Amino acid sequence: MDTRPLTMDKFLAKIELLKEKASVDLSTAEDLSVAVMNLISLEEHFFFTGVKTKKDEYFDTSLQIRDLRKKLLAELVPDHEGETWCISKHLLSATMRLIEVGNKLQSEGKKDKAKTKFEEAYKIYSIFWALKLQLINSRLIENTAKDSPQFEDLVNKLADCCSE
Repeated sequence: MDTRPLTMDKFLAKIELLKEKASVDLSTAEDLSVAVMNLISLEEHFFFTGVKTKKDEYFDTSLQIRDLRKKLLAELVPDHEGETWCISKHLLSATMRLIEVGNKLQSEGKKDKAKTKFEEAYKIYSIFWALKLQLINSRLIENTAKDSPQFEDLVNKLADCCSE
């Protein structure tokens, strides 16, 4: 398998190929990805609440949330190889956490720091989409992260949540 970084020409060719497909509407998948992000956060909150309160029912609820998250993530990432399933989960989780940090910074009036966190969240989210759309493979993520603006452009072009 090719482990070299995706060149801009190859990337643009892949975008054109995706655009040629008649049914490229990622808005539903984008909504599903946000749902998965929130379910990951809920799993964590039920875990911490269970530990803090010493009530096992919170762990039971966390398990139910986890089962739903796994089901929805399978819908979102049906074709995976190697560790792409876990990579996808962690990319979405990191995205959600950075959004939450950005929101907290924003509410504290630290708009520049918040903007940086939002930008970092979007870069990670864009890498998730590049992986999901098989524009990169899991071995290329480290190199791709350095050039993520090209994937941010992809998300902007393909995942228009206002298009129904």
